[in-house]
Amino acid sequence: MTINIDPNLQIDAIDQKILAFLVKNARMPFLEIARECGVSGAAIHQRVKKMENSGIITGSRLLVKPQALGLNICVFVGVSLSQSNIYPQVVDALKKIPEIVECHFVTGDHSLLIKLYCFDNDHLMNILINTIQNIPGIEKTETWVSLDQAIERQVWVKDYKYNASGNKGKKS
Repeated sequence: MTINIDPNLQIDAIDQKILAFLVKNARMPFLEIARECGVSGAAIHQRVKKMENSGIITGSRLLVKPQALGLNICVFVGVSLSQSNIYPQVVDALKKIPEIVECHFVTGDHSLLIKLYCFDNDHLMNILINTIQNIPGIEKTETWVSLDQAIERQVWVKDYKYNASGNKGKKS
């Protein structure tokens, strides 16, 4: 999924502070953020709306630990395609598999890197053999089981020195 961001949009120091607060707690009230930033609640609302409309903020969500639902196996699967031009059809098929939570088009030995959660090894084997490997255009897969997730976080926001297009910009 490609997100278009206005390349001329600059994130200033107040936007950075707003993002830093929201990354830590997406439910933080705008009035509390306003007090911390020294501006009005309306200004926070307008700035957040501007960042949403420009594609900088893509939403907020509630995070659930997969283990709380019995999804105890986290797996990464490298997927090799028989032809690169079938990428859209393969991704459409992968979207129908609820165990898959991420899919990236990558460089290297594989075309795609997917992340999925399963209840146990039998569930994983079923998904690999009877679902993923049966998708037309998938030539081979390579699987890595995650033993521990050592780091889980959002992107950093403080002292962000780039504009929305990723080019280095003036420090705000």
